[in-house]
Order: sequence, then C-alpha cells, then structure tokens
Amino acid sequence: MEVLTAFIFLSIFAFTHDTQARSLLQVCSSSCGDQNISYPFRLKGDPASCGDPDYELSCSNNKTIMEYYSGKFYVKKISYENRTLNIVDVNLANGTCNLPYRSVLPSEVGNDIRYKGMAFKTYASFMNCSKIIRDPAYKKLPCLGGGTSDVYVIYDSYMLSNLPVGCKFISMTPIAHGNVNNPSYEAILKLLKSGFDLGWSVECRDCLLQNYTCQISEYALPFNYQCSNYESLVSIVLTIVFSLLGNFFIVISLIARFILAPIVILGFLLHKFRKERKAVDNVEIFLGNQQSLMPKRYSYTDIIAMTNHFKDILGEGGFGSVYKGQLPGGYLIAVKMLKNTKFTAEEFINEVSTIGRIHHVNVVQLVGFCSEGSNRALVYEFMPNGSLDKHIYVKEGRAQSFSWEKLLEIALGTARGIEYLHSGCDVCILHFDIKPHNILLDQNFIPKVADFGLAKFHPKEFDFVSVSSTRGTIGYIAPELISRNFGSVSSKSDVYSFGMLLLEMAGGRKNADLKAKSSSKVYFPSWVYDRLDNGGDLELQNVDEIEIEIAKRLCIIGLWCIQMKASDRPSMTKVVEMLEGKIEDLKLPPKPVLSSPQHLCTREPQSNSSSEISESVEMCLYGDSNVYSHQSNV
Repeated sequence: MEVLTAFIFLSIFAFTHDTQARSLLQVCSSSCGDQNISYPFRLKGDPASCGDPDYELSCSNNKTIMEYYSGKFYVKKISYENRTLNIVDVNLANGTCNLPYRSVLPSEVGNDIRYKGMAFKTYASFMNCSKIIRDPAYKKLPCLGGGTSDVYVIYDSYMLSNLPVGCKFISMTPIAHGNVNNPSYEAILKLLKSGFDLGWSVECRDCLLQNYTCQISEYALPFNYQCSNYESLVSIVLTIVFSLLGNFFIVISLIARFILAPIVILGFLLHKFRKERKAVDNVEIFLGNQQSLMPKRYSYTDIIAMTNHFKDILGEGGFGSVYKGQLPGGYLIAVKMLKNTKFTAEEFINEVSTIGRIHHVNVVQLVGFCSEGSNRALVYEFMPNGSLDKHIYVKEGRAQSFSWEKLLEIALGTARGIEYLHSGCDVCILHFDIKPHNILLDQNFIPKVADFGLAKFHPKEFDFVSVSSTRGTIGYIAPELISRNFGSVSSKSDVYSFGMLLLEMAGGRKNADLKAKSSSKVYFPSWVYDRLDNGGDLELQNVDEIEIEIAKRLCIIGLWCIQMKASDRPSMTKVVEMLEGKIEDLKLPPKPVLSSPQHLCTREPQSNSSSEISESVEMCLYGDSNVYSHQSNV
C-alpha cells in the first residue's frame, strides 16, 4: 500500500507540474463595458501573451460577445470565484419574440472540453409547422409564421426524434431550468432572456488533451476536478496484486508441489488442447463442406515461399500482419497472417465464405487461403495504391490527392460494390465495417470493398437481421447497431457507414476534428449542412463549377445516408442512382439532429469486445454529466 500511495502522489504531482508549465500565460486584464476580462479569458486584439486562446471573447458596443460553436451570445456575467459565466443568445437577450441566432445542439454542449453546462439539461426547440398543434406543450410564436404555417417552441425538449406530423425542425438552444411544467410563452421568453450558465476549468481541459480522464471530485461551487490516468493506476495495482498472488502461490507450491502443480498444469494443457482442437475442427468441417465453391487452399510452406519468408511487410493491424508476395506465375499478392488471439474461427470462416464466392470489379478478390493447425492466412490480390484513408485526408501544405472527378468515380465504384453485396448475390451480405481503411485501390485507383471479418448473411426476403453484438468502428456505426431503440438492423446500417465515408471524402478530413480552426467546423456534417441549407459555399479552393457540383452532390447524398431513422435512408441502389444523376435532382434532406454525439465522441473502447464498443458509443450518444473523456485519435 505504501508503494501504491507513493506512486499516486508522484503521478498527481507530475501532472500538476506539467499542466502549470504549459499554462503559464501572462495574466492581463482588460474590460468591455462594465465587464472585467481577465485570465483565462482574453479579448480579440489583446497581446498574444494575454489569456488563453481557447477562451477568447470580443467586445462590440460595450457588450462582451462569446462565439460558442455556431451561436453568438452576450456575456452577462463572469464569476471568477465560481468559474462560471452566464450567456444569452444575441437574438433573445431583449426578451422579445424571436428565433435564436444559431442552433446549439446538446452534443455540442456535452462534448466541449473547454466549458461544461452547469444547472441546465433543458432546451427550447423551435419548429415550423404546417398544421395547428393541439399539444399544450407547444407554444406558438405570435410574431412569426402566419399564412400556411406557424412557428412553435417547446420547452424541456432534449431529444427531437419524433416531431409532430407536418413540422420541420428549425433550431434549438439551451435554456435556464425554470422548475415549471408547461410554462406559458411569456415564461419561456423570460427564461430565454435570463440565458444559461457554463462552467470552465483550464486544468480539466489540459487533462483531457493528454488523453486522461477528468471528473468532478466535489459537488460545490466552484467545482473541483480530479485528473486521473486510470491506465497507469490499474497497471500498478495489477502488478501489486499479481506480486502478492505470486508469493502466495510460491508458499502453496512448496507445500504441495508434487500434487497441486502437476494437476493444474495438466488441466490447463488439456483445456487449451481441447479449445484449440475445437476451433480447428470447426474450420476444417466448414472448409470440407465448401471445398468446391472456394479459392485455392495453400499449405503453410507455400505461404512461406510466396512471401519469401515474410520479407516484405505491407502493414500491421489488430488482426495480424500483411506481407507482399508473388505466385509462381508472377501474379502479385497480399498475404494477411492472422493472430489466433484476435481473429476468431468465426471471423476466418466469414472472410473465406464471403469473399470466396464474390466476383465483382469493386470487391477485393480472395485468391486463396491457408488453414494448417494454428497457422491461418488469407491471400488477396495485391492493391498497389493501398487503402483510401491514405489519400483522402488533406494535410496542411499539401494538395488534394485526387481530382473531384476521380473522387466521384471512387465513391460510385464503392457504392456499386456495396450494392452488389446487398442485392447481387444469392443472399444479402451486410458488411458492418464500411470505412476508408477498408476500401482498397488497385493500380488504376479502382476501389474495392475489403475486410469481411464482421460480415453477416441474411435472406433477401427479410427486411431486418438479428445481430447479437455491436459491430463496426466508432464514427461509422449506425445508431441501430448501438441501441435497438433506434430501429432494426438491416442493409441500411451499411448505408449509414457509407454516408460517413462520403462526407469524409468530400471534406478531405475526419468528420469529427476537435482541432478544427473554427468551432463551427468541429463536426463536419453539421457544418456542411448549415452551409448548404443557407445557400453558402463549401469554401473550396481553385475549383470550377463542375467540381463545386460534385462536392455538393457528395455532401447531400452523404447527409441522406446518415439520417437517424433507417427508414429515412436510401437503399444502396438508390445511392448509386443519385451518384450517377444530376445535382438538380437532389434535395437537401432533414438535418440529422442527433447524429453528432456519436461522431463527436472521441472516447475509444479499451478492448475489441462488442460490449465494450457498445458501452463506449452509448456514452457518446447519451452523455455523462460527471465525467469528461477525450482522446485525440478517433
């Protein structure tokens, strides 16, 4: 215990010292009207050494203004003692009938590492309705609407998954909690005018930027936060526990070494042998039954010869390493050597049975396989241009790898490959892991869908498929794969992942980027929807009209694909038609209101288990009021 206590003390001291060293900025003081502006805040135009850039404010007509995501707010009060500030939307500050300046989503408040909502979990949501709403919770704005439609506001509406029939979402904004049920319109105006509170903690932000976990340690203003590196602490605790257990077993073994040790060893070896034998037997039974339908089977000796003793490695991943090889006729291949601990017998059978039966220009070809004892390998056609993720993300100072015409070709080819999986085979094949890393490019940059380890078959006549566990990669997983509250799993789950892929191709970046230059661009789908909805441009450089149309087409189709309800998404056949069609035929879909929490979340699971993935993403969807967690690599 003394060792553990000392380590925890040293860890906290080291983190505190590091945070203080990185946060040493000149404490300057300025003012705007009667508002004192001091550290960590700064005003635009202050010397660069003043305050913290993440907490920059502006001053206009003696009023302090804060830009929070896409919204603009007056800062009514800053309490440096409690580390809180009260802000109000610039359009709602005078308490008159109006709409918010911009919509502020729950995901934006919940995922901000600089600020944290204090005493509110309440929102005011505005919508335009073509029909009269009888529900007393919906209050009509007397100054807006009229004619064929009216504008309504509802208080305490955190989730808008079911809008009334005939209503279209306009915007939503946080609102002070009034402890009232069904307040009048005048009461809602008063609450909107009073604004809402945000708390801040520079130390907590710095903690999250180091991939640690920051949580409230004391629930009293000002909130105190504790930064913890749980991985290091768990490692030390486990080391101590195993050390104590080791000493205990040494004593026991000295007493009964000729009885207990042989029994334990024999039982372990027997269990291991039976477990490995069962897995091998399952694979052999499957391969025997499918022999006439599958690619060539190679021996492990063949694999060694084809890869020249695994000389040229192409890459490494969680499931194993990939090596460049060559068949006797000179045909180049890529050999994936699988790790038994990561790639299960079920996933091996999935990969062989799925790709082995498919022959399509946009699906990677499985040339052969090896299953010899514990040695398993998959032999693919060689893709000299690697995976799509190495080409689409634009790095600073470098031009885009592809022309917009080529990007459209790659998107169309990928869509055709997925469409073939859904409707071109005897059964519907659901991929469940569509992402840039799993789209490979041949020598002519023709895209090919790859990696079928998570794939699942289901009959075409069924509209949905039963899936017992969460499958996929965070940032591309459809909502219904995380929680059945969002609907049934179907081929539309792959459509969602393809939509996220399309948006990353169009944006040349990850959909969620906390390091974006502008706060409104942190979540790309939300930013691009607002630009398209308001008739703005996409801020493209050195492009002509045709290229602008291609970019808009990719974005609009991507936004259709990531609709929250699976029934609102197009089929892959329809997606292919949209990609082949004209931009004039495309209409902007409804804004996917609740899509951003999943993708803005950057908390990754600590293991590859489906339960860990599901738990991790559900936290992103529904939030955690006590704990912030952030990791830079999504």
